[in-house]
Order: sequence, then structure tokens, then C-alpha cells
Amino acid sequence: MEREREREQEESTMRKRRQQHQPHQEIAKRKPYRGIRMRKWGKWVAEIREPNKRSRLWLGSYTTDVAAARAYDVAVFYLRGPSARLNFPDLLLQEEDHRSAASADMPAALIREKAAEVGARVDALLTSASKSPLTTADESSLSVIKPDLNQVPGDV
Repeated sequence: MEREREREQEESTMRKRRQQHQPHQEIAKRKPYRGIRMRKWGKWVAEIREPNKRSRLWLGSYTTDVAAARAYDVAVFYLRGPSARLNFPDLLLQEEDHRSAASADMPAALIREKAAEVGARVDALLTSASKSPLTTADESSLSVIKPDLNQVPGDV
């Protein structure tokens, strides 16, 4: 009788622990956007499966997840039209040329090229915005002092 109680307590404790850890694991496994994944070394890649085919279209490798998601959006919009499920529906539908071209059949190479172009542009904007706001003109006006590493501090 006592063994059964201990066993039940142990099982309930294990169940509680599993329930506590599950939300953390789900958050870690969840992708931030549709059609992208993160490489082991931190780069984000985008790819999409062609309709009615087993092959995939490689859309590129990007520094930011947003750039990869935007590349995916362009490709899925060209492949599936206005009914496609997008990561950023408001951003893509603002551009006039995407709306008119979505109805026409486009070759996979052209879709890949357009998606990579948008992804690279977004990636460049986001990575340049995250860097320091100094431009090359500002950097040239700054004087860089290089200390002599052979001198003892305080020795002049």
C-alpha cells in the first residue's frame, strides 16, 4: 500500500515537471515566420516548395529572420497568388508590380531571383541600421589614438 502511494506521488511529480518544461521547449522550437529556418551558425534561410512538385526553391541565406521571411513572402505570392498566407501581408500588397505579376505564370528562376532581391535589400537595410550610425565622413574626422603598448602606464 505504501509503495503504491510513493509510486503515485513519483508519477505525479514527473508529470508536473514535464508540463512545466513543455512550454519552454515549444517556444524554442517555434519558428518566428513561415518558410524560414535558422542554421546552426545563426544565418536564416528561406525556401519554398513548388506547387504540385516535390522540389523546393532555394530563396537564399540572410542575416536576419525578417529578410528571410520577406523573401519567402515574395516567392509564395508569385507562386500562389493573392490568396497566399504571408508573413507580412500589408508590406507586400503595397507594391503595385507584385499585384499585377502575381496572376501571370512565372518561371521558378525568376521567382527565386525576385525573392532573393527583396530579401537582400531588407537584409542590407536591417544590418546597416543595427550598426553604428557613423558614416565614413564622420569616421575620417575622428582621430584615433593608438597607445604604445610597450610603455608602462604613467611613463611618459
